[in-house]
Amino acid sequence: MKPFESVVLTGTFVRLEPLSAEHVPGLAAAASEDRTTYNWTPVPEGDDAFRANVPFAETERVAGRRLVFATVNIAEARPVGSTSFLDPQRWPGAAPGGLDGIEIGATWLAASAQRTIVNTEAKLLMLVYAFDTLGVHRVVLNTDARNARSRAAIERIGATFEGVLRSFRYGVEGTPRDTATFAITARDWPAVRARLEARVAG
Repeated sequence: MKPFESVVLTGTFVRLEPLSAEHVPGLAAAASEDRTTYNWTPVPEGDDAFRANVPFAETERVAGRRLVFATVNIAEARPVGSTSFLDPQRWPGAAPGGLDGIEIGATWLAASAQRTIVNTEAKLLMLVYAFDTLGVHRVVLNTDARNARSRAAIERIGATFEGVLRSFRYGVEGTPRDTATFAITARDWPAVRARLEARVAG
């Protein structure tokens, strides 16, 4: 798999920047806000934990496995969370080059940024890049099946619930968790895009 390009995705309210050392203090501060919504979401704590993620993220990018972004609130000029492209897929029988599927995940936001335009525009930016630049046929969004808040947020984006994958990934407790899986296909994308653009426009 080719390395992910170190691309910056910029909207009106949000800029997604590949994770770097300069984001560490801001992300640590964002994660130190009220953490009660992180029951099912693994979010690091403290500068040292976030600093350790920087070389890991670059290794994953170069290996073509993951592209980790800092989610920057443009108006406030500060990171308010993180999100990633991960699990890039080439399907058997596919033509050379490009990707067929990808996941958007490992997403968290500071308490002050939740239920704001930040998540909506960040997802719009990532979906535009996935479908229109990478040319994928399918984008997957997964969450812990117990995480009702996250499931509702994914449904608001316009993704279709496809079921629960039992013992699919490790949860925050370090034991296998059931995973609720959602997807947006290239056929869905025009309607989903129009819906998200209308929400961002207000």
